[in-house]
Amino acid sequence: MDVYEAVDSRRAVRAFSDEPVARDVLERVLAAATRAPSSGNLQPWRVYVVTGEPLAALKRRATARARAGDPGDDREYPMYPAELVPPYRDRFAAAAAQRYQALGVARDDADRPAKIAALNSAAFGAPVVLFCYLDRTMGPGQWADAGMYLQTVMLLLRAEGLHSCPQVMWTMYRRTVGETTGAGDGLVLLCGLAVGHERDRVPPLRTDRADMTETVRFIGP
Repeated sequence: MDVYEAVDSRRAVRAFSDEPVARDVLERVLAAATRAPSSGNLQPWRVYVVTGEPLAALKRRATARARAGDPGDDREYPMYPAELVPPYRDRFAAAAAQRYQALGVARDDADRPAKIAALNSAAFGAPVVLFCYLDRTMGPGQWADAGMYLQTVMLLLRAEGLHSCPQVMWTMYRRTVGETTGAGDGLVLLCGLAVGHERDRVPPLRTDRADMTETVRFIGP
């Protein structure tokens, strides 16, 4: 597929089949993604690819924590600003409502947080999760590099007919993740990226996007 098609068809899939993803496909994607932009060519990302029984065991441990109402490990960075103001707050609320409906969890369900956390900790059934870390010495510029790297990975996955879902939620259980990846204290977990084939007969969720005119201004002819 061309780049426009990859960008348009990329979305956060939250229902994966158990169809395995071939190791050579993952290697091809991650090798090509090394060409992602990187200021000063630091290439600050450190990626751990977890599959098979190690991933199954990690899912079980994380899900047990989620179902027990465990609030998670101390945060190393905030997922969102403490105070979201319009239009960001409105976009967040609208997307959350769409996600809850697609996942079959009512917004007024008292058990909603635990249910959502359990779905996340199972990586929505994905057979592969990539965990992206950065060295603690890195700054905001390198975090931006990691974001561009992950976007490159996600678009390349689409070219291979695969889907993905970035999951910052894994930072809540970063110590449990670290037991699997073996990442040292000198690294900060940015997020996980669930990878796999979308499950059949599941209504696809495609969240709305702001019109370009809301976020882009042309200056000049």
